[in-house]
Amino acid sequence: MSSYRVGLLVPSSNTTMETEVPEVLRRVAATTGDRFTFHSSRMRMKTVSESELAAMNADADRAAVELADASVDVMAYACLVAIMAQGRGAHRDIENRLTKTSADAGAPVDVVSSAGALVAGLHHIGARKVSLVTPYLKPLTARVVDYIEGEGIEVQDAISLEVDDNLAVGRLDQGQLPEIARRLDTRGADAVVLSACVQMPSLDAIPAAEAVVDLPVVTAATATSWQVLSALEAYAPVPGTGALFRG
Repeated sequence: MSSYRVGLLVPSSNTTMETEVPEVLRRVAATTGDRFTFHSSRMRMKTVSESELAAMNADADRAAVELADASVDVMAYACLVAIMAQGRGAHRDIENRLTKTSADAGAPVDVVSSAGALVAGLHHIGARKVSLVTPYLKPLTARVVDYIEGEGIEVQDAISLEVDDNLAVGRLDQGQLPEIARRLDTRGADAVVLSACVQMPSLDAIPAAEAVVDLPVVTAATATSWQVLSALEAYAPVPGTGALFRG
């Protein structure tokens, strides 16, 4: 049994990252006996707009330095669209930048991101074509689609729920997600991204959504959890948590 400190870099208005990722790791801990604690640093963002997302990215170094003071074992930058809105491949630059920032602060640590985790997770399960659901306005969803396609994964269809208030995104009813997923065009798709946003609740809806679409389901939160666990070498499969946790 091992003990790990998990650092979360989150938007100031985020209310879901600090519930769903800890819940996934709690399920893993129940299997392995490992212990995880969670430590957050926040960056100001209330409206999911390009200007606020860019400002949040600029503030990420300050948040990483503060989180480094807690001597965490891994950091996860938990705002997928903030990175994807910066253009193709941005997760590599931001992860490398924050890794250097943390090292310069005296705390070398792996830095992962929800954006990088989603594309890595889709590649891990062999998904070459996906359909997805986002809470974003359509122009930002288009940026997400372009980003994913820039990573070599075709997007067959995307549904935008068009909510720009980040607190409102966290209040969306995940019980509606299976029926929303049913409306996706999934012809030829290898997987469904049920929530391309760590703020949009989705974890409890995964089993029902997989039954509806008859395809593997991944979410930004489960991908981030998988990437965090992989960085810690603490991964274990757990039921009811989607395609990345089937072993």
